[in-house]
Amino acid sequence: METTNTPQVIPSILDNDFYKFTMQHAVIKQFPYAKASYIFINRGQHHYPPGFAEALRAAVDEMAKLKLTKQEKAFLQVTCPYLDPTYLDFLQGYHFDPSEIEITQEGTALEVSIKGYWYRTILWEVPLMSMICELYYQLTGSKRESDDIIRAKTKEKIENYKKLGITIAEFGTRRRHSYAVHQVVVETLQQYGGGTFIGTSNVHLAMKYGTKPIGTHAHEWFMFHAAKYGFKMANSMGLEHWVDTYRGDLGIALTDTYTSKVFFESFDKKFAKLFDGVRHDSGDPIDFANQTIAHYKKMNIDPLSKTIIFSDGLNPEKVERIATYCKNRIGMSFGIGTDFTNDAGLTALNIVIKMSQAYPEGGPWTDVVKLSDEPKKHTGTPEMIDLAQRLLDIPTT
Repeated sequence: METTNTPQVIPSILDNDFYKFTMQHAVIKQFPYAKASYIFINRGQHHYPPGFAEALRAAVDEMAKLKLTKQEKAFLQVTCPYLDPTYLDFLQGYHFDPSEIEITQEGTALEVSIKGYWYRTILWEVPLMSMICELYYQLTGSKRESDDIIRAKTKEKIENYKKLGITIAEFGTRRRHSYAVHQVVVETLQQYGGGTFIGTSNVHLAMKYGTKPIGTHAHEWFMFHAAKYGFKMANSMGLEHWVDTYRGDLGIALTDTYTSKVFFESFDKKFAKLFDGVRHDSGDPIDFANQTIAHYKKMNIDPLSKTIIFSDGLNPEKVERIATYCKNRIGMSFGIGTDFTNDAGLTALNIVIKMSQAYPEGGPWTDVVKLSDEPKKHTGTPEMIDLAQRLLDIPTT
């Protein structure tokens, strides 16, 4: 097995999900004085070995050395013309500040938090999760399957997806086994996925393997808007500011920050026509497809002219079920994460890092929540979750 014995776990400033850069660009334009804090949530109750916090701190400190190279900047200029040249100049001068991260460990319990200006701290979540996963497997002495086995598994999956006549993107940076495994996966997808594999959320690997970086925005975009404008206005203001920034580019809207039912109440004809489609990230995918199709039909919009990006814990069986149902009903594509990048013979970690508080210009610090279509995936304080559910008329069971 290939291992990394140095603290440098992240090889490039672009070894991150694309939506982090597209959101960072929008934050700089729209909310340059905003601040944010994030917390690590150990959903799987994993036990971290002695010395894990120190190893993670060493890896975090190494992140300060990363800089955007001239070649990377040129790649973004050509591939992403909607990113302003002023933003690319900013990114060229950006560096991670490890003082924004606090890491503690008591016994086997790990605590990680991030705090600072939102336009800076927004880039930490994905590489931090990647580092936590990779270091966990290293420090617990876990042995993964060989590159050849991973390559064969990936080849089989993409060939089966090809038979379904669908398109697939790789979304697995956050909970990958390791950078080494991630490379094998993307290389294999690019080699065997012609016509089916359309890109990766990882910008560094998109550049390395000559494919497209894919992504728009994440839950934190709407969570911040709730802190600034209130829960009832969060979706509509979040969509409005996205349109103001990208003017029709990057047109896939995330639906489940405050349940999809609440989202569609704000997704009026203007937004339904402006956006190319929506992303499904929680709850039953067939129910969601029906809800989305009905919404477009109510707006007199042909569902086949729009796309659902399915991205919730997908595997070959789930993808086949969804693709069979949605065929000739609505456009569809699939973002597959952990099943690609952490199918290496070991248990994948069930961890997340979520925005916990936001500080719009002028303050105050405000607790933020995510109310997923799957109640077990709600994040936030019980008091704020209860308040949001009451204001948005979301059932508590």
